[in-house]
Amino acid sequence: MNSSRAQATSVVFDLDGTLVDSEPNAYESARLLLGRYGVPDFTWEQNARFLGISNREALTVLRAEYGIEAPVDELVAGQDACYLELARASTEVFPRMREFVELLHAKGVAMAVASGSSREVIEAVLKGTGLDAYLTEYVSAEEVAHGKPAPDVFLEAARRLGAAPADCVVVEDAAPGAAAAQAAGMRCIAVPYVAATADDPAFAAAGLLFRGGQGEFSAQAAFGWLFPVP
Repeated sequence: MNSSRAQATSVVFDLDGTLVDSEPNAYESARLLLGRYGVPDFTWEQNARFLGISNREALTVLRAEYGIEAPVDELVAGQDACYLELARASTEVFPRMREFVELLHAKGVAMAVASGSSREVIEAVLKGTGLDAYLTEYVSAEEVAHGKPAPDVFLEAARRLGAAPADCVVVEDAAPGAAAAQAAGMRCIAVPYVAATADDPAFAAAGLLFRGGQGEFSAQAAFGWLFPVP
């Protein structure tokens, strides 16, 4: 990477499971919501197949599978309300990811968040964790036509940053997000939330893969890969 390319690099972060360990809250909000509609014992394993896709798409599938009559909009609003309550009470930022964000900020790198969560949820999580001091641009899958693995949310993030997709690097924890990055023509740093998914074909195209997930992730290594010393 030459210096002009390095200066042009923009970074787009997924939120849930990448920047913050919000998956426990996301699962609990889904479990509580489904319980209200007569679905008992929704398990973590059942929830895991929806990692990386938007809440709306996940709830559309669950609504059909469980024969829930309520409209999808009602389900999305219900889960968002439940999730917000949980997120405001406690959301943990992965320490090494915070370090990575701070390194990028110090270098003047343009950054954004692109997430399957609603804008209200994204804003609440960023504000509650203090990440809003660094990440002021964010895009929700609800603002684009298609969620991940379609590239729409990443392309919109690039547009808002005024960056060419080829100059963007996505940081993702889930296979659908890695696939979306590739479809958008963006490089990808992959940090699988579930380490056992590291062999998913979607991660094969990642420029940098931390197979062990957050436990293996290094802010310095990721930064050095983006901006190697000549």
